[in-house]
Order: sequence, then C-alpha cells, then structure tokens
Amino acid sequence: MGNYKELIVWQKSVDLVTEIYKVTTTFPKEELYGLTSQIRRSSVSIPSNIAEGHSRRSTNDYLQFLKIARGSSAELETQLIISKNLNYLNPENFQILIEKISEISKMLNAVITKLQTP
Repeated sequence: MGNYKELIVWQKSVDLVTEIYKVTTTFPKEELYGLTSQIRRSSVSIPSNIAEGHSRRSTNDYLQFLKIARGSSAELETQLIISKNLNYLNPENFQILIEKISEISKMLNAVITKLQTP
C-alpha cells in the first residue's frame, strides 16, 4: 500500500489546508471560534482521515476513513459557500478553493471506487 504521504490526494489535501489557513486569517475576529474554526477543522479532517485510514492497513477501515474525508470535503465546501455569502471570502479565492475541493473529492471517489471493486 505504500506510504500515505506518497498519495497525491493526501498531498493536495495538505496544500488545501495551508491555503485555507491563509485565507481565513482575513475573516472577522468574532468568527475565530465560529466559522473560521469550523472551516479549519473540516479542512484538516480531509488529509488526517486519509492518513489514519491508510495506516489502519485494513481495506474496510481505509474505505470508512476515505468516506469520512469525502464528507469533510462536502462540509468544507458548504462552509466556504456560507463565507462567500457573508462576504468573508472574495469570489476569486472562493472559486480557487472550490475547484481544489472538487478535484480532491473526485480523487477520493476514484480511490473509494477502486477499493470497492473486487
């Protein structure tokens, strides 16, 4: 199975987290323990679940953690839509982040499908 750090989906997820942290530094201070925290936690959840699932060395466990990572990506997308609607996130940054989330979600779907195929 190799090392999870070699997985492109994990690498892209870590890069996304870095961008999320940079973008959310401009959010209002009163959101630090609200939306900012939620966005950061859901973004961190994606590569964290990929890594944890991969380290379990069981296909069923790995699948479960990949599905959790996929759910976190949907959660993150929802939170970014809310942020854009509140004008915390400019349309350009929003579009870049949404495209990255979409790519990661597609990659997660591909890995899940491959692991579920006998």
